Amino acid sequence: MNDNVLKDMYDVIEDRRKNPEEGSYTCYLFNQGIDKILKKVGEECAETIIAAKNGNNTELKNEVSDLIYHLLVMMNERGLPLEDVLGECEERSKKIGNLKVMKKVDKNT
Repeated sequence: MNDNVLKDMYDVIEDRRKNPEEGSYTCYLFNQGIDKILKKVGEECAETIIAAKNGNNTELKNEVSDLIYHLLVMMNERGLPLEDVLGECEERSKKIGNLKVMKKVDKNT
């Protein structure tokens, strides 16, 4: 398995933004703008949740992959480098005992 698959995907997405190719779905998303990209991220989030609830790991794998792709498109559109997100993930992985205290929720608000 390629350990750099996310970087490779991000690089292809960035290349499509800089060098549009006719018929490219990624180029279509960039041409439609951030609202379309965000709509797709939301749709893929919902589909991922449904796949997880259904208990079908093949479906879940496919939906998670779609979600990751659309998140990478969103990041690229907003100018957020993949390295920044991976760096943040790395920092978070070093934290020990970072269990957040459960807050009592006022169900009336």
